[in-house]
Amino acid sequence: MKRPVAALAGLGTFVPAQVLTNADFERMLDTSDTWITERTGIRERRIASAEETIAVMAREASVKALAEAGLDAGALDTIILSTATPDRPLPSAACDLQALLGAGNAAAFDLGAACSGWLYGLTVAESMLAAGTSRCALVVGAEKLSAITDYTDRSTAVLFGDGAGAAVLVPSDGARGILAAHLKSDGKLAELLFRPGGGSKDPPSERMLKERTYFIKMAGREVFKSAVRSMADAADRALEQAGISGEQVDLLIPHQANIRIIEATAEHARIAMERVFVNVDRFGNTSSASIPLALDEARAAGRLRPGMTVLLVAFGAGFTWGSILLKW
Repeated sequence: MKRPVAALAGLGTFVPAQVLTNADFERMLDTSDTWITERTGIRERRIASAEETIAVMAREASVKALAEAGLDAGALDTIILSTATPDRPLPSAACDLQALLGAGNAAAFDLGAACSGWLYGLTVAESMLAAGTSRCALVVGAEKLSAITDYTDRSTAVLFGDGAGAAVLVPSDGARGILAAHLKSDGKLAELLFRPGGGSKDPPSERMLKERTYFIKMAGREVFKSAVRSMADAADRALEQAGISGEQVDLLIPHQANIRIIEATAEHARIAMERVFVNVDRFGNTSSASIPLALDEARAAGRLRPGMTVLLVAFGAGFTWGSILLKW
């Protein structure tokens, strides 16, 4: 097992106060709490207000992460922000976050890998620390999926929530940090989960709004099968790199998209559900914010403790997928 070169020095999260429950959806759509819960495991999700922008939610999470790391924003030399829902096309959400934090010494950029984005961001930051091009990186996953969710489509409306998570990455002391990482993608499957309109290929127009192509479109059954297969593969790859088995993992924190995907991934990796952290029931799918939110909650609940070996696994639109093995 390799000696880690980068470790998480601070972790912070933010979720909006507004809660959208399955009972609310029963009043909005032809659906039921039972139908939603049995198929997804989701009971409620958080919805951001107009004032809770990506930059604002990212700032709230980042301030907490910096405080835990004992650093001020001026110590940052890299800011990586993963989001599928930036506040505006230009400039990057990371630059907006940089301005709000006052992190004038940092290079800031966005990263687009959907639900896998926070793991992609951690891996990029680790590589920069290993190369010596960064010494202190902030990696953020922030999503306002409510802004691109079609609340007339019951197959997707019930899935998504908003929130943000951030981590400060610094050189490791050699005892804790990232032990292994694996990233992969397959662009041939892009149109199974995508937003058709709103970009330069199909700019905003009356037609786009009328046809509702601005919103997320998903082929649920195909996405489910690909997610299970890809997350299982990602788990295998990280464990192989580290030379350990699933039985040696203390805690699995998967992307919180669907309880059935989580259970299938755990079964494949031979990790009992008692060693899997799940909060999809209360937050839904928050895309790139999902894993940092779960990490922070697991820690607060006493499920994540120093010295533990932790496996992070995600899958998202693109399709993208990835895994990281940590010594916490």
